[in-house]
Amino acid sequence: MKNLFFYGTLRHIPLLEIVLGRPAADIALTPQGLADHAALAVAEGPFPCVVEQPGAVTQGLLVEGLSDTDIARLDFYEGSFAYDLRDVTLQGGQRAQVYFPTPGVWTTAAPWDLAEWEKDWAALSCFAAREVMDYFGKYSVTQVGRMFPMIRTRAAAMVNAAQSRHGAGTFDGTVDVQRIDRVYTNFFALNEYQLRHERFDGTMTQVLERAVFVASDAALVLPYDPQRDCVMLVEQLRMGPIARGDTAVWQFEPIAGRVDPGETPQEAAHREAAEEAGITLNSLELVAEVYASPGDSTEFFYIYVGLADLPDKSTGVSGLDTEDEDIRSHLMSFEDLMAMVDTQQAANAPLVIAAYWLARHRDRLRLAPPEATPDVT
Repeated sequence: MKNLFFYGTLRHIPLLEIVLGRPAADIALTPQGLADHAALAVAEGPFPCVVEQPGAVTQGLLVEGLSDTDIARLDFYEGSFAYDLRDVTLQGGQRAQVYFPTPGVWTTAAPWDLAEWEKDWAALSCFAAREVMDYFGKYSVTQVGRMFPMIRTRAAAMVNAAQSRHGAGTFDGTVDVQRIDRVYTNFFALNEYQLRHERFDGTMTQVLERAVFVASDAALVLPYDPQRDCVMLVEQLRMGPIARGDTAVWQFEPIAGRVDPGETPQEAAHREAAEEAGITLNSLELVAEVYASPGDSTEFFYIYVGLADLPDKSTGVSGLDTEDEDIRSHLMSFEDLMAMVDTQQAANAPLVIAAYWLARHRDRLRLAPPEATPDVT
């Protein structure tokens, strides 16, 4: 049996319960301090590392009586963050082990604050930890480390889902999820479910088998210049049409990209406009917050029309080399956009939705001065 001292995110009891796989009532916890050390925020992520600092005292939790299984689960979780155990003596005289960062991996910043982290990151971290610990005994620490950016992105989507504004007037029945199997995971994931749900007549269904594609939330924005009455579309190769055998695998669509952890959909829309098309949006108009295909996918879209200045020279080829993006931008008049939609030449659902929204609100946008149209959320 071993004793560990936690100075960082594992002081958040719900997260510790997830990692250890058992309730806090079964865990021996005692507040303690570690002298001559400081917990500092890490610039690369919302978590701390501990460093030697004479005169400082790091407050934390002493967890006693940890089994070999507990340590294996903790090593699996912490190993993804490049941390290793070392022996220390706490202020109370107890001997314990602490996860120290691998030298040179993280860039330290200001002192880390647990309360601030809990406010901004605890929910996301717990969602991410559940997925990470689902892989315990199935994948190596190295494999989970490679997948971790997308694990966090999927966790961010679950945080956003808890704040969804839709659903008024729909049935609030019981859903009994009995089993979830993750049959594939990498950039995306595929889950198989066994569940029962309440019917509209109040009875419960038999156990059903369903599969769902687990993706991230995405922000999509159609740039519109109300002075020139034109829009910007981007064009790129898409896997969906390739896999379906479509004759057109390069698609016209709005600017789009996933909403990163800690980022609002509006921030994502502005960032993607700069990355994919090299343009700056003056403001955003919310078009819709919708599932792409709710019958089989978690993918959720925040769709905007972005007001922008779109001169002829704003088009070109851009995208991030780090993401192997090859994206060409096009300017199109509003009339040509609607002609494309009306003749079923637009095969991208968010583009069609944004075009019809623009048709309804175009007169208002053209009359309003640019400074009078703030970001709408």
